[in-house]
Amino acid sequence: MSIEFSYPVSRRSLLGAGAGLLLTTALRSLPARAAVPVDHRIMAAPTRARLAGEGHPETDVWAYNNTVPGPIVRLRQGEPARIIVENHLDQDTTVHWHGIRLPNAMDGVPGLTQPPIKPGESFTYEFTPPDAGTFWYHPHANSLEQLGRGLAGAIIVEERETVPVDRDLLWLLADWRLTSGGEIASGFGNRMEAAMSGRVGNTVTLSGQVSEEEPIRAGERIRLRLVNGSLARVMALRFEGHRPVIVAIDGQPCDPHEPEGGRILLGPAMRIDVALDMQGEPGRRYRVIDDFYDGLSYWVTQLAYGEKPPIREHPPDAPLSLLRNPLAEPDLANADRHELTLQGGMMGGGAMTGMGGMMGGMMGMGGGAAWAINGMSMTGDGHAGMEPALTFQRGHSVVLVLRNETAWWHPMHFHGHSFRVLSRNGVRVPHRQWQDTVLMAPRDAVEVAFVADNPGDWMLHCHVIDHQMAGMMTVLRVA
Repeated sequence: MSIEFSYPVSRRSLLGAGAGLLLTTALRSLPARAAVPVDHRIMAAPTRARLAGEGHPETDVWAYNNTVPGPIVRLRQGEPARIIVENHLDQDTTVHWHGIRLPNAMDGVPGLTQPPIKPGESFTYEFTPPDAGTFWYHPHANSLEQLGRGLAGAIIVEERETVPVDRDLLWLLADWRLTSGGEIASGFGNRMEAAMSGRVGNTVTLSGQVSEEEPIRAGERIRLRLVNGSLARVMALRFEGHRPVIVAIDGQPCDPHEPEGGRILLGPAMRIDVALDMQGEPGRRYRVIDDFYDGLSYWVTQLAYGEKPPIREHPPDAPLSLLRNPLAEPDLANADRHELTLQGGMMGGGAMTGMGGMMGGMMGMGGGAAWAINGMSMTGDGHAGMEPALTFQRGHSVVLVLRNETAWWHPMHFHGHSFRVLSRNGVRVPHRQWQDTVLMAPRDAVEVAFVADNPGDWMLHCHVIDHQMAGMMTVLRVA
């Protein structure tokens, strides 16, 4: 696959940034659940950040608590949380707690689940996360620009029993479209981009800065939590000289396995946890390479081994499997079956495809919608009165077939639920994978299953944000 950029891409601009956050993991069980939630406060406001590193100009950004990415929100599985969000922007906002199965009123979709948070106002989100794992938070109001200007942060819901690793690291990867002066380029909502791959940037950061290297000690075992917070960039990560083992996808534990071809495919909004045994040579550096786009390979960072001897000669014998979360297993034999077809987008020669029967009007972006689901378009971020495409009876098992009839990639995200991915193009998916965001290649057909056990009106949309804003969004109702 190839893509064209309207801004120059250089080796310096396509590094992936800043020192990854070191999160020391204690090998113990969590204490009993708290009766009273602990308050977290998050403030959305303009600030400045040095995205490209020392020696480069700062960039005007929008951020949570004045940091890019925002602070890590640490929660505990099964314990109540209360998060107060203050809006210091000059426009409405909300926060969506991506991947967490929470009450519908806490989902952060303006109009559909809550009133938007007006400038100068605040909103209190209260929920009890049922699942441990890696999640993230971001706006669901003017999300193309708000996420594109920096509003994003990670959530770690800690397991009751932690896995035995030497270090627990988080890399929140994001890309930015910067001008030669280091500012965020204008032009959000470009119609041509919206009908193709979306707004792919020219600078990749790792936890908020361009990263030259990440320090490593030979012999250690690391749990690396990868989060793709990009607007549109799909990543395929290769770890030179290493064999990462995937242990969780979108926060849900899977059968530990090495990625196909050694490449970790990470679409926008997806999270993948890997176990890495650092068996490289002391003093050497090994690149982490993203080679998803044809001819546009670059390295995100380097694993930089110190000179000290290995802390152990052989990888530890401790198992890599994570304790599974309490997800209801769908009854496939008696499940209700439905199909959703993804349509639209630009084809060769500039033609649009599959657009018959669509509703027009791209909200806030000018022009008509570019995408549809089952022939219908919902544009923007969400609003009151959105009619559901499908209605599921609460407690019923559902098998849903997603068909991508377009020429473009789509990470499809379902709010409020995780689904088990059963098959892709008729081939059974191995490793028992549960996800909330499934990446679909052009012409893919993916079969997923879940129990519709969380009542409410829930968004299903593409997490290439341009695609969502331009119509690839719908509502699924659990009643």
